Amino acid sequence: MMKLPTYAAGLVVAGLLASIPGLAGASETPAAQTAGAKALPSVNMEATVKAAQIDPRRPNNKLTPGAKASVLLVERALRDRRLLAAKYVDGHYGTTTVTAFTKYQKSLGYKGVAANGLPGKASLTKLGAGRFKLNHVIVPGARVKYGRYVINTRTKKMLAEAKKRLGGRNLVLDQGSYNPGGDPTSKGTHDGGGVIDISVKGMNAATRTKVVRELRRVGFAAWVRSPKQGNWPWHIHATAINDTDLATPAQHQVGDYYLGLNGLANRGKDDGPKVPIRTWEEYQRQRR
Repeated sequence: MMKLPTYAAGLVVAGLLASIPGLAGASETPAAQTAGAKALPSVNMEATVKAAQIDPRRPNNKLTPGAKASVLLVERALRDRRLLAAKYVDGHYGTTTVTAFTKYQKSLGYKGVAANGLPGKASLTKLGAGRFKLNHVIVPGARVKYGRYVINTRTKKMLAEAKKRLGGRNLVLDQGSYNPGGDPTSKGTHDGGGVIDISVKGMNAATRTKVVRELRRVGFAAWVRSPKQGNWPWHIHATAINDTDLATPAQHQVGDYYLGLNGLANRGKDDGPKVPIRTWEEYQRQRR
């Protein structure tokens, strides 16, 4: 009997294996199988959350730069769940999209600031299952004590960086976050996360301005507040941009800050120091 060369025998065996149903392609590697699958598009969470704060405050349907593609993916997912009419799938994260996302969050059982219309990591991940993946993810982190008050980990890191930029100056809080109904003059801005009031005791006008400038540079929408503006003492009010735990009034303050306004009900012109507006995450990337 004639013996086949080794390479020829291998070809015969391979052919026989390929002819057996269910075995064809069995040798394909997981990497090859993954490469053959359709890659999911990405939602930039940072850009989407930013749009969700700014777009509802715009006087028109202008889009937030860099957010359109991601917002469209979110809006299409909401549309397919019959939470958003097709005519609002336009890349503009306006009040109608905020309301639709709030309904989605409530359908998941979320309440309070967890159903604030801002796309948090958990709700956005569930909405995107099988449709899109996330990048530039934001998380506010656990609630922690800062002096006598409660804030979240992200806000604490931002305050620490501002303190460092101020040469180690201690920033004492007059009010923290997650304080629903704690101060009626705050109009609900402190009900969620990311919002603080800082004491200005011992600060002159120049120092107050300097503190606000450094808070803005690390990602806060911040202003000096005077008794002439409302029923409150002198203090610095700061709202962490893109904190996904922001209460609705705080979201509006951030949106107004981007639009050059003062964050008050009168929507007056911004009276704070001019610095490039950036989020905490953008500040960290630019610092590297």
